[in-house]
Amino acid sequence: MSNNVYDIVIIGGGPAALSAAVYTGRAELKTVIFEKKVTGGQILTSTLVDNYPGFPDGISGAELTELMEKHAKKFGAEIKYEEVLGLKVEGDTKIVTTDSGMYNSPIIILASGADPRKLGVPGEDEFVGRGVSYCGTCDGPFYKDKDVVVVGGGDSAITEGLFITKFAKAVHIVHRRAELTAAKIFQDEARSNPRVRFVWNSVIEEISGRDMVEGVTIKNLLNNERKDLPCQGVFIFVGNIPNTGFLGNLLCVDQGCHIETDENMETAIKGIYAVGDIRKNSYRQLVTAAGEGAIAAMAAERELTKLHAQK
Repeated sequence: MSNNVYDIVIIGGGPAALSAAVYTGRAELKTVIFEKKVTGGQILTSTLVDNYPGFPDGISGAELTELMEKHAKKFGAEIKYEEVLGLKVEGDTKIVTTDSGMYNSPIIILASGADPRKLGVPGEDEFVGRGVSYCGTCDGPFYKDKDVVVVGGGDSAITEGLFITKFAKAVHIVHRRAELTAAKIFQDEARSNPRVRFVWNSVIEEISGRDMVEGVTIKNLLNNERKDLPCQGVFIFVGNIPNTGFLGNLLCVDQGCHIETDENMETAIKGIYAVGDIRKNSYRQLVTAAGEGAIAAMAAERELTKLHAQK
């Protein structure tokens, strides 16, 4: 078999990709992972992951990534640090172009993830993992009896904010409009929750603190007045951007669009699967990403068996 021909090509190096590689490797399928930076994805920003089964005392995102990578390599998965530039389909063959070459495979697992849309304000990048978060379900329990700010007014902002109210003393929802865009059922629940405070027609201008987040500066868009709000956490939910640019028009993906799959994680194109945050309706959790990777890998193995039987 050519060095540039693989049974399985996995694009992306996060938990979904590494989980898939464990399963395809155990099935003795020649597997390669393409990752343009470092493996791990967004969990690398987590100093403590305490909701992944098997680690009751928690584990850092970096340590968990190292273990997952070691596990995938144990079963023969290759990891190539190359940026994928394009994907083309020719019959049953998929051609992956990277910044270092071209690779062929009948099966592609898209696991390139999505990046949270950022506010782009001073202090945001500085305090990621030290008070700034993009996942309430992941980090909410760390804010017991603390004051937090939630930015956004859609379903994600409100449902994640409501989850955080189980722990935080107060949740200040900062929204640039005078009304929410979340589903009415979530709006009603938020309005009736005594721990929720609304800050309307406003945006965050700065996140400040010393070692950890200590407060935010809020600007009112109607009168340009600014005020400082003390808080210990800032949760940002203003959307996320799937890393799908390399697909071009394939799978009808455009900027800001996620990929639809069936229950086997297969897309509209036979032999192409999508897992993790790139997938439409993803829960964006570490454990679900790993599960989706396993599902796609097992479905891909069955598809390969069918393809080989037809030859």
